[in-house]
Amino acid sequence: MSDHQDSVDTALIERRRRLLGASYRLFYRQPFHPVRGEGVWLFDRHGTPHLDAYNNVACVGHCHPRVVEAIATQAATLNTHTRYLHETILDCAQRLIDSLPPPLEQMVFTCSGSEANDLAVRMARAFTGGDGLIVTELAYHGVTQSIAEASPSLGSKVRLGQAVRTVPAPVDLGDGAAAMGTRFAAGVQAAIDDLAAHGIRPAALLLDSVFSSDGIITGPRGFLGPAVDAIRRAGGLYIADEVQAGLGRTGVMWGFPRHDVSADLVTLGKPLGNGHPVAGVVGRRDVMDHFGETSRYFNTFGGNPVACAAALAVQSVIAEEGLVEHAATVGGKLHVALNQLADAHPRLGEVRSAGLLAGVEVLDPAGSPDAAFAQALVDALRERHILISATGPHGNVLKIRPPLVFGPEHVESLGGALAASLAALAD
Repeated sequence: MSDHQDSVDTALIERRRRLLGASYRLFYRQPFHPVRGEGVWLFDRHGTPHLDAYNNVACVGHCHPRVVEAIATQAATLNTHTRYLHETILDCAQRLIDSLPPPLEQMVFTCSGSEANDLAVRMARAFTGGDGLIVTELAYHGVTQSIAEASPSLGSKVRLGQAVRTVPAPVDLGDGAAAMGTRFAAGVQAAIDDLAAHGIRPAALLLDSVFSSDGIITGPRGFLGPAVDAIRRAGGLYIADEVQAGLGRTGVMWGFPRHDVSADLVTLGKPLGNGHPVAGVVGRRDVMDHFGETSRYFNTFGGNPVACAAALAVQSVIAEEGLVEHAATVGGKLHVALNQLADAHPRLGEVRSAGLLAGVEVLDPAGSPDAAFAQALVDALRERHILISATGPHGNVLKIRPPLVFGPEHVESLGGALAASLAALAD
């Protein structure tokens, strides 16, 4: 049966419009209606499999049986808050802390990446005594009030906070990590100076370690160092937002150490629970201690036994299935395949990738960003039962971010479908 929109989906779309708030959006010209997930596949209600090359939240694959079993077993045993003693939260925190580099020593759990980033900013402001927050020009860090005000990708109608400054995303001109880092740090320093001119002390530089909303910027490795040095000289902290980069996505366990920098605070999101609501902040002991002494914080179900059982299962699957190494190996094949396509098709530009995260620029015949053609490619791939999205300041960067169990055969399928879509749209 064709999966073109039929009366059932039309009725469902109308019901959404009637029942859900106006802020909800659907992907794709032809909306997708999945009813079941397994590994890298999402199945629509007709049973048609769709290759998921987009959904990073289900990082170890949709409905992984180990994670499902851990959630179900713990939910059938006990689920309550963190003011009672329980081993699972400690086991989960220990395993995460052990996987991160010094000086990260303590953890606070939340339910979402938005909450984690909100809490990290509160911690930085409490520790430094400053309010200023620096983010990139198209950053996305979450949807709480304070973090929405530091997420310019939400659109111009969501106003930035008075203590928030944006800086241009890093730009690779092919002159190496040092030059790229110098350029990016100059923007950070200008933001620090502007905050000072308005009597605002800087609290933190908050960066998504792969700049996913800014168009996916993954290298060259090492360019973050000068910007991190700049914020620390000004008395602020560096917060590494690892919601998208972490847990093996880039072919290493965490994104920020790829740049040979240390973080003062690290934030995690729902990939930690394969979609189950568990997230958190890992930080320096002195920052955590100061916050605990000066602020009252309690998250009723952040770090509950079911959430931590899910997170422990995810970490076990990543280790036992070798998914970090797998992401590096398959990501290398993905990079080669995308570069081959870009070499063959003038409408594709630069390929930026690390592990199983890739961005591909889409250009018009004159070589300028082409958001309309990028969206046409996204929709054409959806017609061929492959799911990706688009990102970047011009909306022209194909965003490929599959579950970590994505394999070489899936790279081949994606590459073939992208080539066919390019050919069809050119005709």
